[in-house]
Amino acid sequence: MPSINEITLLQPQVEKIAIAAGNAILSIYECDFEIVTKTDESPLTEADLAAHNVIIAGLEAISDLPILSEESADIPWSTRQTWDSYWLVDPLDGTKEFIKKNGEFTVNIALISGGTPVFGVVYAPVLDTLYSGVVGAGATKTVKGEATAMSPALRSDASVYHVVGSRSHQSPEIQQFIAALDKEAELVSMGSSLKLCLVAEGAAHFYPRLGPTSEWDTGAAHAVALAAGATVTELSLETIADSATNPNSQTPLRYNQRESVLNPYFLVSC
Repeated sequence: MPSINEITLLQPQVEKIAIAAGNAILSIYECDFEIVTKTDESPLTEADLAAHNVIIAGLEAISDLPILSEESADIPWSTRQTWDSYWLVDPLDGTKEFIKKNGEFTVNIALISGGTPVFGVVYAPVLDTLYSGVVGAGATKTVKGEATAMSPALRSDASVYHVVGSRSHQSPEIQQFIAALDKEAELVSMGSSLKLCLVAEGAAHFYPRLGPTSEWDTGAAHAVALAAGATVTELSLETIADSATNPNSQTPLRYNQRESVLNPYFLVSC
């Protein structure tokens, strides 16, 4: 496993790679772009591929670790299961947000070690907002060049819980989670991996994900959340009530533990 010192030396280089990928996306976002459909029926644009190429070239220039990207996800399990540390990349998370041109899409680069995200960078190019975190060394949010330390701590005496939901994937089970809370809840909609970052920065109390995600959708923001001090744990429909009242008692969400790259349901909590 790379040491914290080794990761922090890589951190500014990876941040630059994410920003460069974001700039490649913006050059397409500001023009007309072609949309094609992947085999899973999700949209793929020129921007996904442009960002992927920037990130792969950038990471290969600074690291010998293997890379798993959404746009090159056909690496067999027989190979992936031998990896202890690797880069996990989603070049453009929130393709539907990109197509809608609402700005809520991100570039995501994570370092996974021993099944756990240990470093992550999330960049929202339209918002010019960069989230970056090394587990054990803290997390920062940089908006238009101004960096501030992140903390998920919110007032425990808040009269209303802020619960993050997906703009594109509203799940009826989220109402079950809200009903299990000991206070009233207000739903906050957000696209892409920014949902995890809202909890990491203290703008929301919970993000229950009760719909499908892949590991590359969450790895980078998961690392940022852990670095800031939040928890990210597995969530099942049978344990919604327990998770809502005591998320620390649940199983941490892990990566590259099986052939499927789909995540179980999970909960991000401050």
